[in-house]
Amino acid sequence: MSFRVPRPLIFLPLAILAGCASSGAPRPGKTTPEVNALYDRMNQASKGYESSIDQARRGDTPQAAQTRKQALDQLKDASARCGLTPGCDPQRFAAVFDRLLRLKDGSFIEGEDADDTEQGAEVGAQPGDVAGTVAVGTLPQAQRSVTMLRGQQFSDMMVMNGPVKAALELWLTQLRPNLMDAYVNYQMMRYKMWPAYKKADLPEALLFGIMAKESGGKVHAVSRSGASGPLQFMYATGLRFGLSNADGFDQRFDPTMAAQANAEYIDEQLGAFNNNLEMTLAAYNGGEGRMRRIAAGSPGASFYDPQIYGQMSAETRDYVPMVLAAAWLFLHPDSYHLKWPKIDGEAGQIVLKRPASLSELTVCLGSAEDMPQGWFRTLRNLNPRLDPQVSQPVGARLDVPKQLERAYASSCADGPWPILASDLHNAVKIVAPPPPAATSAALVSGSSSGSSSSSKSSGSASKSYTVRRGDTLVSIARKSSCADVEDIAKINGLKGHALKVGQSIRVPVCR
Repeated sequence: MSFRVPRPLIFLPLAILAGCASSGAPRPGKTTPEVNALYDRMNQASKGYESSIDQARRGDTPQAAQTRKQALDQLKDASARCGLTPGCDPQRFAAVFDRLLRLKDGSFIEGEDADDTEQGAEVGAQPGDVAGTVAVGTLPQAQRSVTMLRGQQFSDMMVMNGPVKAALELWLTQLRPNLMDAYVNYQMMRYKMWPAYKKADLPEALLFGIMAKESGGKVHAVSRSGASGPLQFMYATGLRFGLSNADGFDQRFDPTMAAQANAEYIDEQLGAFNNNLEMTLAAYNGGEGRMRRIAAGSPGASFYDPQIYGQMSAETRDYVPMVLAAAWLFLHPDSYHLKWPKIDGEAGQIVLKRPASLSELTVCLGSAEDMPQGWFRTLRNLNPRLDPQVSQPVGARLDVPKQLERAYASSCADGPWPILASDLHNAVKIVAPPPPAATSAALVSGSSSGSSSSSKSSGSASKSYTVRRGDTLVSIARKSSCADVEDIAKINGLKGHALKVGQSIRVPVCR
């Protein structure tokens, strides 16, 4: 029998949830010895958890941690067995979870740092609360969200319901490769993105969840609707939070700036939606104006309330649980038989000893430092302003993981590998040469059939394009099926790929 927990719970380990969700229907008035034994273990675990709180308050932190772990392990095991035992009522376990959530000690989520100190000054604390704690279950939903969301830990409320469970399964099956890639990409960029969230007192898991769903950690990702960057800002929204087009570079592609803008946006919307994270995520995906209108029509309703949920687009109904599921997996992979790879994303830098593009560096670095998929994505993500095909001069400084500093010195500064990389890179240019410079008459007419004594006949046509806000050579090239960045740069004589709003350029078109 599946059921819905009466109050939104803090993220719970999979063993507990699976046990509660799959239990058979209880038999009224009849319990077996096996069921009674599970209930006894549940009660013992509950008392053990309460004892750990008392130990922590007395200052015996090591013993408190051990007692708490034993209690939670016992509770998880009994709950999991409940799901396999006919007649066992999962509601009893739900009641225990709910009661333990009222015991403010900040460490219910196993695997997070414990904070067993009394916090009477916490948001939501009321005069007369025992030991400065808050009876969380008595607060209205919005205020309860305030109490649990803020703080150093990821104590956000989440209902582990059908949509979230389905999202967990999707991440762990069909989208597992995407999830793993997103994790690697994030860890390599973590030093650029996490500080903004940390400063805003927002949970890192949330940042990862949004990024995993939005772009998979590819900083140059662009959606069909024009949302761009690792956190997929629309141009107008990005501009509102400081992401503009500077010197031809779309700042939405900068992971540091994008994370800062995202943190500001999330913080703003949490304020607008009384710190309801689900509603905030829905606003991020579906638009804050729409979400505020929907929320105003059903004051106090949760995201999953039919009055709210039924008005969401299919995309937003999918988006919110997918972000939350990815965030939960980020925190608790072991509970889902998931193992994150060990990634050394410490910041580093190299100074080029010879001219090289990011593509050439990728070739000469190979699978250095046990990176089977190579380093192209990481180099692109850490140096978003550089075109990967454009050679950078001697002395240029590039951001790389610190572990690559030694690999660059041994493989790319000298020797056969940079020669090979350069040879392959030059071969690409030969196979797909840029369109020759056309006469001004040919450019005006959109045809390159004419010729002159100083230019060769061109086999492609071009059209005029006026640069708009948010445009970059990368985004313009994506709109063309027969030209890349270098084609457009060369046909227009652009240096440094700099563009200006209102500038008229020629873009090759297919014939």
